[in-house]
This record gives sequence, structure tokens and C-alpha cells, in this order.
Amino acid sequence: MIEELLPATVVAVEAYGADGTEPPPLYPEEAALVAQAVAKRRREFATVRGCARRAMEKLGVPAQPVLPGERGAPRWPAGLTGSMTHCDGYCAAALVRAADLASLGIDAEPHGPLPDGVLEAVALPSERRRLDELWRTHPAAHWDRLLFSAKESVYKAWFPLTGQWLEFTEADIDLRVTAERPLGGTLRAELLVPGPLVADRRLARFEGRWTIQRGLAATAVAVPYG
Repeated sequence: MIEELLPATVVAVEAYGADGTEPPPLYPEEAALVAQAVAKRRREFATVRGCARRAMEKLGVPAQPVLPGERGAPRWPAGLTGSMTHCDGYCAAALVRAADLASLGIDAEPHGPLPDGVLEAVALPSERRRLDELWRTHPAAHWDRLLFSAKESVYKAWFPLTGQWLEFTEADIDLRVTAERPLGGTLRAELLVPGPLVADRRLARFEGRWTIQRGLAATAVAVPYG
């Protein structure tokens, strides 16, 4: 699902559901990070790292630990960049050679409404107006959840390029419908603060894609060099 949203140079590995099997083993330094966590957290932590290691191997890079860096962003092996996501019943990792993409971000959320008050906290007035129109034309979709996911993907693509926080209200995201089955389309995030420099070019926006399928709302943002 995630791989469909990203350029062909990206390798994505996904895991659905809990089939009763044990998650992949962790490296000792990874296991130490979740030693006191509840079982569900440990399973998701291990499963998404298993996805990441399989993606590394597909790119010809030996599997290795994935440890959090600044603000919890994953530290990738030299020469790679990527993103991870996990929610109930789903984990995914997407990796690419750093020579092929400047950055990427992925996110998946359960396809259900956001808790009360969250949309008001994360959405700009312009975004809420566009969501109202989307709800009129495609009422079965939870557009609030999809917007939240897009904000997460934008942040995950932004942070490795800047090392700075990006507030929810510092990117104005426009979701467009281009496919009906499964419901999917594109997204454009206009940056409302100075964007990162990529190949000596200051970016004013990020672009990506989204889909709703298998009970999930998923988004992905890829930042090319040119």
C-alpha cells in the first residue's frame, strides 16, 4: 500500500495484523529502549524495525539497528534515508538511497474520525474549508484523519532536512481526489515558514500522495532533488 504512493526508487516493506507469530528479534541496544514498555508497544517497535531491516537488505545494505536520533527521528545507515510508521494492525518502513531522494515521510492511521478537538488544534481555516467540500463529495471518508496523517508525513520529510520542529499550522495541506477504488489522490503542502534548502533551491512546498484502503488512511511525501 505505502509503496504505491512513492517513487519507484523507494523500497517499502509492510506488515499487517498480529498473526500470533513472534516479532523479529531486536538488537540489544534497541531492546533496551522498550524494556519497560507494554507488550503492544514492544511488538510494534520490533515489527516496524523488522520491516526496516528487510528494506535495507533489498537495497543491498546489511541489516542493522534502527535507533532514535534527535527528536526521536530514526537514524538510518549511511547512504540511506527513510521513514517508518505503525498503528493498530499495521507497520511499514520505506527506505531509499540518499542519492535518489532528499527525504521522504510516510504515515498510516486507522481510518476513523479524529478524537474531539484534535482537528481544531491541527487544521488551518483554509484546510477546514477544503475538508468540508471533500466531506460533501465523498462523505464516507474520514478526511480529518487523512489530513492528520498528511501533516505527520510532511513533518517526517521536513525534519531530516532542517533539524527543526514544524508546527501543524505551518503547512497548508490541500488533498485532491484522483482515484475512486481504492479512494486515493495527491496532496500538496504549502510551507508557511521558510522551507529547507535542497540542491541550492529553497523549497516552498512538499508534494505527495494518499490512499484509503484496508481500513487505513495512509499518506506519503517524497522530496526530490530537482
